[in-house]
Amino acid sequence: MAVLHPTHPLRRLFAGLTEQTFITELGIGDPPLIDYLAEMLARFLHVDQLYRLRDARGRRLHEVGEMLLQAEGLPAGGRTAREVYRHIGDFTLFWTGIFPEHLERQRTGWERDCFVDYCVQGKRCYYLASTYVEEPYEEESAVLRRLSDDFELCAFGLRQVRREWEQAQSQQLPELRRLIH
Repeated sequence: MAVLHPTHPLRRLFAGLTEQTFITELGIGDPPLIDYLAEMLARFLHVDQLYRLRDARGRRLHEVGEMLLQAEGLPAGGRTAREVYRHIGDFTLFWTGIFPEHLERQRTGWERDCFVDYCVQGKRCYYLASTYVEEPYEEESAVLRRLSDDFELCAFGLRQVRREWEQAQSQQLPELRRLIH
């Protein structure tokens, strides 16, 4: 799986749209939070990153319920538990903010996740990940705590980011059209 280079046009697009939305529209001038969200969008361009958690048999975990069971089965401390909780927070925020219509469709089905409240679990998992405050997690822990506290606001902001990129795409801006196709 290739990670986008820091100067890749899509990464710059996500950074610009996220900054514009959060600062101008929402009045949130928190560069570490904005950078984190833009990085999450760039990271989740790859399905391998969105569904990176796997069970003991190597099968990708697609449901938050499965991810929570895995996280709760890990030892209480350590990097692995923190990373799993952080991923669940990112996963739930991504779907809640970028593709909320997917969650609505999901609630009408028989998947285990139709019983999972993504906002509650996202806030909880970000909080748990934020409790790892020793180096090298100290700086990111403050961002994760903010994501836990302001989960719904960040999801709303991400919906606005999606609206902006859809609007830019509908206006058929040549550089955006070239990146997407």
